[in-house]
Amino acid sequence: MTALLQTLRGQPVASRVLERALSEGHVHHAYLFEGQAGVGKELAAFGLAQALVCAQPTLHFACGECSACKRAVPRGEKRLAAHPDVVVLERGLYEPAQIGRKSPETQDISVDQVRTLVLARAAFRAHEDRAKVFIVRAAEELSISAANALLKTLEEPMSGTFFILLSSQPDALLPTIRSRTQRVRFGALSSEVLNELLPNRAVEATGYESFVEGALEAVGAASFGRSLEAGEEMKRLSREGSIDALLAVARKFAAIAKEHANEPSSELWAMRFGLVERAIVALEGNGSPQLVGESLFSRLRRS
Repeated sequence: MTALLQTLRGQPVASRVLERALSEGHVHHAYLFEGQAGVGKELAAFGLAQALVCAQPTLHFACGECSACKRAVPRGEKRLAAHPDVVVLERGLYEPAQIGRKSPETQDISVDQVRTLVLARAAFRAHEDRAKVFIVRAAEELSISAANALLKTLEEPMSGTFFILLSSQPDALLPTIRSRTQRVRFGALSSEVLNELLPNRAVEATGYESFVEGALEAVGAASFGRSLEAGEEMKRLSREGSIDALLAVARKFAAIAKEHANEPSSELWAMRFGLVERAIVALEGNGSPQLVGESLFSRLRRS
């Protein structure tokens, strides 16, 4: 198994920042990884977490082979790690009862989630006595009360506690949150990197043309209907067929990004490619084709 940070592509600046911090043993207690969706922020976050919880690090880098490293790798539809010291926060990720709520989180990351997952653990050592790492997806969705509840712990965390906030809209975060984090910029992926990231297997497009067209229609669509249709179609295709269908979509999006390489829209298509790539990974991690399809097309609709 390879250490996750070694698989990060197309982000030389971010890679150097993190590798230097690890090699010098000066990892900041709070990072803000900023950039469009699908450019590697989440991979880098779990890669840094893996390095911090690794039981047999070499010069502070993850070995990629120990039990801690393997459990730090996100899996399944929700992309969660099995390691107890790698905790993910995200709007709607948990059932209401799990975080002490009566209703789902539909608008933002609630203060209940921060209290349950962060504050309740803040005063305790890591389960496996190395590090506690909190990864906040779409950190701009933190409610005001959640951000304020997180603030003091973010400012004065217990030794061995680390935060990694991910955001495509960093300026939407409270200034007090931004000022307490070290910002790491993730740029748009080049068309060459997009092609490199495509799974190395031939996919016959015949039979998936309508699915690809549906994905193109979903971009910026006004209604949620196409998302539900995609979920039903992926359920019918089964897991392997769904992966092939999404590979066809990924190739189309990569081709469009390459075609518009010198235009601002190229970055948007690269971001959309990243969303499809994440969906493929979720399917390969045993995610439900129907739910993965609905989630992907919903995200494309908002992009």
